[in-house]
Amino acid sequence: MATGNINVTAENIFPIIKKFLYSDHEIFLRELISNATDATLKLKHLSTLGEVKGDIGNPILEIKVDKEKKEIRIIDQGIGMTGEEVEKYINQVAFSGAEEFVEKYKDKVEDSGIIGHFGLGFYSSFMVAEKVEIFTKSFVEGSKAVRWECDGSPQYTLEETDRTERGTEIVLHIDDDSLEFLEDNKITELLNKYNKFMPIPIKFGTKEETLPLPEGAEEGAEPEKITVDNIVNNPNPAWTKNPTELNDEDYKAFYREMYPMQFEEPLFNIHLNVDYPFNLTGILYFPKLSKSVDPTKDKIQLYQNQVFVTDNVEGIVPDFLQMLRGVIDSPDIPLNVSRSYLQADGAVKKISSYITRKVADKLISLFKNDREGFEAKWNDIKVIIEYGMLSEEKFFEKSDKFALYPTVDKTYFTFSELEEKIKPAQTDKDDKLVILYASDEKTQHSYIEAAKEKGYEVLLLDSPIVSHLIQKLEGSKENIQFVRVDSDHIDNLIKKDEDKISKLSDEEKDKLKPIIEEAIPKETYTVQLEAMDSNANPFMITQPEFMRRMKEMQASGGGGMMGVGNFPDMFNLVVNTNNDLVGEILNTKTKKKQERLIQQAFDLAKLSQGLLEGEDLTTFIKRSFEMIK
Repeated sequence: MATGNINVTAENIFPIIKKFLYSDHEIFLRELISNATDATLKLKHLSTLGEVKGDIGNPILEIKVDKEKKEIRIIDQGIGMTGEEVEKYINQVAFSGAEEFVEKYKDKVEDSGIIGHFGLGFYSSFMVAEKVEIFTKSFVEGSKAVRWECDGSPQYTLEETDRTERGTEIVLHIDDDSLEFLEDNKITELLNKYNKFMPIPIKFGTKEETLPLPEGAEEGAEPEKITVDNIVNNPNPAWTKNPTELNDEDYKAFYREMYPMQFEEPLFNIHLNVDYPFNLTGILYFPKLSKSVDPTKDKIQLYQNQVFVTDNVEGIVPDFLQMLRGVIDSPDIPLNVSRSYLQADGAVKKISSYITRKVADKLISLFKNDREGFEAKWNDIKVIIEYGMLSEEKFFEKSDKFALYPTVDKTYFTFSELEEKIKPAQTDKDDKLVILYASDEKTQHSYIEAAKEKGYEVLLLDSPIVSHLIQKLEGSKENIQFVRVDSDHIDNLIKKDEDKISKLSDEEKDKLKPIIEEAIPKETYTVQLEAMDSNANPFMITQPEFMRRMKEMQASGGGGMMGVGNFPDMFNLVVNTNNDLVGEILNTKTKKKQERLIQQAFDLAKLSQGLLEGEDLTTFIKRSFEMIK
């Protein structure tokens, strides 16, 4: 038997490991299973090279818990270690970064992956164990099995033992602060969290399975039940396979495996598979989204060689795609460094750009191959796409090939198709193409109908970030302007050369304006006299495009003018001087009747915009009944 001191200058390493990341002690199991997996994969590799004698069988990992003895065992059938290798890998190499670890991290607890980064994965055992034993036998023929033991001090013992099986068994003697890890459901929870897709089968206990009845079984025959290994992981998840090996049902089955509580099927998926200039595999799913931007992120899981690392993929996956679901697996992402480093790292930027490009290419392909199906999905995916157009320039450049602009009549145009469709009808006198849109079909119905009567197309753009998007489009496309249909009366929305002649003279208009201004709240409404078609409504409420858009942009996050959010809502009251009722208002002799006509017409205009409520609505209803009577 040999004894010795672990090769580390800072003898106080164990207390630091012990308290390291107090809230994250659970990573000990992830680290030990990762080591066991590496040992098993190395054995398989050496076997394919012919360097291992005999058949290695189908090696698995096993976790055993003995509550009475307060022990957890992690057992593998991998390459194992000789005494010399234990001396090298456990006592020396594992601690080669210890001094740096102590100096850099003794006062910091925010980085859960740092132990593995310094080759200290095995020593994470001491976060939960008061004593650790290793029983190991190398695959090398003729090598002796050894037992290593350490109680969390720098001293260890190393001796030969009579183990006959190839591989390594680590025995953790759990300390009294960590007894929760002796509960089966806790271990199951950790295995599901970190090791659900490890590449080697992991056994944790057994389970009972019912065999199907054989053909021709007698009526009432009981099916046979057998006890089998409880394998807790799927060693060959869909993302590790070639896309040609998978069909739609395989992708959907994997989605259900990842998100068992998600009842709606995904709309479509994107299989990522690249090995140059970096390694990355994965599958991203477009879920069904509501109109509003779903703030729930953390749905994409990040793995490193099938070991779960985190579901915070900020900096790796572009912001607009963090509403997707799925998995990304890459050995090339530096996982144990700060987020600011990640965001500045060249490899990570390339990965982010690759994912953006791959998603854009998939959307182009879906649009080209099944336009009808793509249009049917548009409302469920538009928020993500519009967010991407705003936040990623490369994505915006490609979006012309798949971004859709639906009309209120459920017709879908690409931008170039829309331009062709509305020229020259919607070109104004300054040769600018005016794109009309509505954000709410119900409240803006009368304005939409007025535009359609003129033969104009009206888009339905109702996502919460539409103000930002049209601002971006106006800045990047030539000679276009987006105008909401209720921002002015129809003849002013697309100004042509011809001006309508007013039935009222300038003198009559000068007389009418103060009469109306006196009857309405001047702090909110600006009176605007316009000559329109005689059958157009006498009063119409519009909201100036610029100010309303700025307020919307500020409300949905940035982009507005300073202080715009503090402005009250401002509206125009457009008075049609060619409508007979307006002439009647002007010529009515009694002031009381004049006020009632103005108030009734004003309330009707407010009603059409959803602005009439509370006491004003009650008064309007009462007045309407009186007028009918």
